[in-house]
Amino acid sequence: MTLNAMHPDFISVRHPESGAPHLLARKVNCSVINAGDGCHEHPTQALLDALTILEHKGKIEGLKIAICGDILHSRVARSNMKLLNLLGAKVRIIAPPTSMIASPESSGVTAFHDMRKGIEGCDVVMTLRLKTEYMQSSFVPSGREYFHFWGLDREKMSYAKKDAIILDPGPIIRGLQIDSELADDIGRSMILEQVEMGVAVRQAVLELLAKQA
Repeated sequence: MTLNAMHPDFISVRHPESGAPHLLARKVNCSVINAGDGCHEHPTQALLDALTILEHKGKIEGLKIAICGDILHSRVARSNMKLLNLLGAKVRIIAPPTSMIASPESSGVTAFHDMRKGIEGCDVVMTLRLKTEYMQSSFVPSGREYFHFWGLDREKMSYAKKDAIILDPGPIIRGLQIDSELADDIGRSMILEQVEMGVAVRQAVLELLAKQA
């Protein structure tokens, strides 16, 4: 195929269809980096999220980490659930009933529909945007009502530990998934640092694969 004729050392691919990187990896003679496939996985995002947590908490094992938002359509949530569980964290997922995955216990996580109960006592709170591009019908009520119940604001965040940090893979939707004041709180929000970590993590992945090529 044409890609093989170009003799790449590796290919980074983001695709709206789940499984596309796996299919491509079976067809090319090089490494394929999954940069996000549909609602399936986003491995490097999970790696940079874990690195950000490690930088601020010094560990991941034993931490209570809440992932809040559209869990059902989130590739970020799926990759983070796998990695953070592997590293020994106690992972909670919080979502409206229509945006929750089936059988969450099989993924080793605890599910909540109530934000305050789910966030209570957590060391890390990660928010996710609504993936409207994957929603074929009305999964949530109005934006105002969604924010009232599942948007992160200071009142809900007060249920987490006092030194809890906030993560978000971006892009953030202010006033829907998170309050602007909280998103910009340099003492708690590590969203910009996640972007910085993303550069380092992806450089490391490319370097590792280049050495193996």
